[in-house]
Amino acid sequence: MAARKTERLMNLIFLLLSTRQFLPKDQIRDAIADYRSAGDAAFNRMFERDKDDLRELGIPVEMGSHDAFFADEVGYRIPRESAELPDLDLTPEESAVIALATQVWEHAGLAAESTAALVKLKAAGIDVDTRAVRMAEPRLAADEESFDAMWDAVTRRVEVEFDYAKVGEPAGRRRVQPWGILSWRGRWYVGGFDLDRQAPRLFRLTRVTGEVTPVGSHGSYEVPEGTSMRDLARALFPPEPTGSAVVRVRAGRAQTLRRTATATRPARDGFDELEVPYSSARELAAEIASYGPDVVVVGPADVRSATVDRLRAAAGDRR
Repeated sequence: MAARKTERLMNLIFLLLSTRQFLPKDQIRDAIADYRSAGDAAFNRMFERDKDDLRELGIPVEMGSHDAFFADEVGYRIPRESAELPDLDLTPEESAVIALATQVWEHAGLAAESTAALVKLKAAGIDVDTRAVRMAEPRLAADEESFDAMWDAVTRRVEVEFDYAKVGEPAGRRRVQPWGILSWRGRWYVGGFDLDRQAPRLFRLTRVTGEVTPVGSHGSYEVPEGTSMRDLARALFPPEPTGSAVVRVRAGRAQTLRRTATATRPARDGFDELEVPYSSARELAAEIASYGPDVVVVGPADVRSATVDRLRAAAGDRR
């Protein structure tokens, strides 16, 4: 699986960057889960392929033995001075993009595995430079089940199929060429070209149901030059609120609405009253309806009416 191999390669990079000594193969094998679980022959093949992959990526893997700790045993390391980028003069916007990309990498399960590997090295008496893996501190969460599969499809430019369910509507099959993944207004979306509708679309990952199935080959399409996921989001979603709705929300529920609310005050019977800005009564109504009886619209009338229509449609009432 591509995501698993990526995780293994990143952990190998962390290990070989974190030591000033040459690490022998047995300690590398003991430190990385995929290597530990493989037989001798499988481990040797996997390790040789991984080294080749790193070198193809421009990451030099040195082989040698200059430390008395390892006697004459051959070991491996990645020299920091060869692998690190020179000092870069980045704008604040560029720095923010890199920081977000780093946080998304951290979501991929790298932090726990790489930290465990470093603990094993320290226990063996290896001099470890922990500054090389500060990026492994988790900061950003992405809990959607489809996130990893979508991320893999985006990075490999592979068409995918998946079931997608909008509020109040049955799930439908979609076939998409993913262009990128975006965090927009507190939610994760995949954006790309919808092959059935022949138009760019954004798909909220929490509404993807079941498995994401690759249906194309690696690199089977090109992302249009100049594509900006944020510009796509602005085009598909109204950019600025045009009104404010008052809703009553059961205590502890509807956290997304609570995060976007401009005011919150206690109400009766275990509810809070929120003021929620919106730019589309239809979109807000879809969000409110998804919480069922935990959210009640006080006003305005267009949001209340749209919400009632959504709930009736979901219940099969076509009045």
